[in-house]
Amino acid sequence: MPDYARDLDLIQQVPLFADLTREECEALCRSSERVNAKPGDLIIAEGTPGESMYIVLSGELEVTKRDGDQDIVLASRKTGEFLGEMSLLEQAPRSASVRAVTPSELLAIGPEAFHNLLKQRPSAATTVLRTVAGRLRSTEASLVQADKLASLGTLAAGLAHELNNPAAAIQRSIGTLEEAVAAWHRKTLELNALGLSPDEWRRTQDIEKTLVGVRPAAPSSRVESKLTDRLDAIGVVDSWEAGPALAALGWTADDLDARSMGLTRPHLAPILGWIASGATVQQLMAEIATSARAISAIVHAVKSYAYLDQAPVQDVDLARSLEDTLMILNHKLKQGIEIQRDFAPDLPRIEAYAGELNQVWTNIIDNAIQAMDGKGRLELRLRPLADEVEIRIADSGPGIPPTVAGKVFDPFFTTKAQGVGTGLGLHIAHNIVVNRHRGRIDFTSRPGRTEFRIVLPTHLSAADKK
Repeated sequence: MPDYARDLDLIQQVPLFADLTREECEALCRSSERVNAKPGDLIIAEGTPGESMYIVLSGELEVTKRDGDQDIVLASRKTGEFLGEMSLLEQAPRSASVRAVTPSELLAIGPEAFHNLLKQRPSAATTVLRTVAGRLRSTEASLVQADKLASLGTLAAGLAHELNNPAAAIQRSIGTLEEAVAAWHRKTLELNALGLSPDEWRRTQDIEKTLVGVRPAAPSSRVESKLTDRLDAIGVVDSWEAGPALAALGWTADDLDARSMGLTRPHLAPILGWIASGATVQQLMAEIATSARAISAIVHAVKSYAYLDQAPVQDVDLARSLEDTLMILNHKLKQGIEIQRDFAPDLPRIEAYAGELNQVWTNIIDNAIQAMDGKGRLELRLRPLADEVEIRIADSGPGIPPTVAGKVFDPFFTTKAQGVGTGLGLHIAHNIVVNRHRGRIDFTSRPGRTEFRIVLPTHLSAADKK
């Protein structure tokens, strides 16, 4: 039988066992199991049943929680400390993993011995509750910070993807534009050398004016093909480039014939070639302008989403706030999610912690996207309610099982697979709505539809602004 005498002094120094007599402490040791661990050994695995709590007799342990593809370090436990009590109390799966950092020796206390301890020494229950509360606060603070950093990384990656497309389009268009401008300049010199009559110059200028201010659009392949064939028959050089350029600006083969009237046959091909070359330049410049506007819109949405350089409390346009969030999450939404909006036209602006509200929308909408596996319908509704505003966010996902509905806003609770998320998203949303804004948040759910309902006051009290 193991000799526990050398450990009794240490165990009695642990606050949880401070009131035990020497005999009770020895009995606890004899009913428990001694565990030896080498560096790197897994003592507790996240998601497994909570069958024991542990006293660290010697060594050092590291407590981590899985979030995606990384482990977040929550705490370390050293000689004289205990761990694993939360899962044992709740008879719930482990919420974190524990590994040995150094050679360690532990005492594993099973549920029967633990419950006997609580019966014999009620003061031990107070110590456990105090410890659990402190660890919950510490763990939540660590995970909230880690969750913010992870969200920031995810948003940054999504924005980089969103910005890359228009930026790449600008780069491509600029490279092609240099060649197109050079070709247009060359054809201008060739046109000047033709000796056009005054009537032909006027006709050429009239044709060019029909293209000014026209926004390029994608023509049908049939229209583009017929126009290209017609240009080729006339003898226009590079008709395979000229046809698409003119078609994008609204020309058809019939337009080409009508606008060519009054031009002599020998001059027709070079004039049309010059017009088409100018159309190519115009099209490329329009592409650059469109991409630049897209980048500007993304940057504006990010600044608005983050409320950069502004006071925490703002008069918030909720429709704009939701739209900014959709822009931030667009890289996830555009894979196959239909968005339906129903925003009341008479919606008032509300007084709110603007950046924090955006975090609420982000957490709820991101959960909806994951629930729908990237494909489905997202509904957003806004309407005024006397001195409040109602926000509804619904998705067409599989729904939340009734058996867990009451835990949705609890910290660390998640219906996702182990290691996917921290289980804090809806808990944070609840705190922001209820505690920060004195609002209300609830939800209804059934297979095919989950709807979150948030009600916020239009004005914060003076006390809430402090």
